[in-house]
Amino acid sequence: MRPNLVNSLLTVLVVATLINTWPNKSFAFQNTVAAGQWNVDLASPGGPISFGLELKSGDKVWTGFLINGEERIPIPDVKVEGNKITINIDHYDSVMDLSLGNSGWSLGGIWKKRRGLKEWVEMKVQGIRSDSTEAKGEDPSQFLGRWEVDFKKSEDPAVAIFEKAKSSNDIHGTFLTTTGDYRFLAGNVVNGHLSLSCFDGAHAFLFHANLEGKSDERTLAGKFWSSKNWEEAWTAKINPNAKLPDAFEQTKTTESAKRLGELSFPDLDGKMTRLDDPKFAGKARILYVFGSWCPNCHDAAKYFSELEKKYGDKGLSIVGLAFELTGEFERDAAQVRKYLKRHGSSYPVLVAGVNDKADATKRLTILDKVRSYPTTIFLDSEGTVQAVHTGFTGPATGEEYTKLKNKFENLIKELLAKSE
Repeated sequence: MRPNLVNSLLTVLVVATLINTWPNKSFAFQNTVAAGQWNVDLASPGGPISFGLELKSGDKVWTGFLINGEERIPIPDVKVEGNKITINIDHYDSVMDLSLGNSGWSLGGIWKKRRGLKEWVEMKVQGIRSDSTEAKGEDPSQFLGRWEVDFKKSEDPAVAIFEKAKSSNDIHGTFLTTTGDYRFLAGNVVNGHLSLSCFDGAHAFLFHANLEGKSDERTLAGKFWSSKNWEEAWTAKINPNAKLPDAFEQTKTTESAKRLGELSFPDLDGKMTRLDDPKFAGKARILYVFGSWCPNCHDAAKYFSELEKKYGDKGLSIVGLAFELTGEFERDAAQVRKYLKRHGSSYPVLVAGVNDKADATKRLTILDKVRSYPTTIFLDSEGTVQAVHTGFTGPATGEEYTKLKNKFENLIKELLAKSE
């Protein structure tokens, strides 16, 4: 065979090989570019809601985390295809559709979160790489401590707890309210102005505040934004003894609480089930009012799974009552299943209605009012309500969370002992 023909054939083979393999090489390269740490902002009316994002490329599998201060939330589903990144936080019916910039050092897109059957919230997203970037703020000492808080659109009191981060001037903290806490907030002080934010896939919170006064006379005045639909003024004064009303005294039972059999709701397979069904019997019982869309309820679910493992074989029975977003049974039941799977929970759940509190009160007639998701109802072995706890003080509250767990477990132990 003539040399020029051999060279021509070799050239064809090389070109064919490149054509077959280059897309895969390009795909792999672009996938690698997405990996790393990102500083991300949601565009809210009050300014950027900032959080951290970490993406990792494994063997054909991507993983990721949402980062708020010391909190790292695993992302259930991450897909990277070329310059497109999809972050699917399916347990909140929430998704981010993002695109990498040409340089690979920026990203942008849209976050969508379902709020109802045909209602969504959408917010723009921007991010930059943060591999070598540290957030730098001023000395936050004047903002630290425990604060008595007044949210202007609420009649209920609140408490703020702010602490300095372990390795920087950042501030970490949360707000405690009568319905639950605002989870893990993180931020800093710049030019004497406090900014705190949180994004966990459902909550998109931003707090701003300015300081007045000194020492024991310090006060704060600022605004709070939730997603792009809520804006509220708030004030606070330093008070190391600030506390909320007793969460066991907020919600009362009605005469219907003596007749659990009058209430029935479908289980996750659609079978109508009464609250006094014998399969729910136990030496101690918990009826747990929640919504899978609610981050505080996810904090509670994680803890209830611990209680189930610790006290289930001793006679504790837990039943969830879900109030969901859409009113479409199959869709709502599917979301509840994701919720249970996320926390390794095996207790039964009934789909009791939609998340409107007025409607929930009409359906759950054993309570005078459904004030909060979650609400926890403790019953003895006879099915008699012994206590009702409104809201949930989760792990972001530190010592307050420990106190709540101690109260819950002491009550469970009392109920178990009572039935012996």
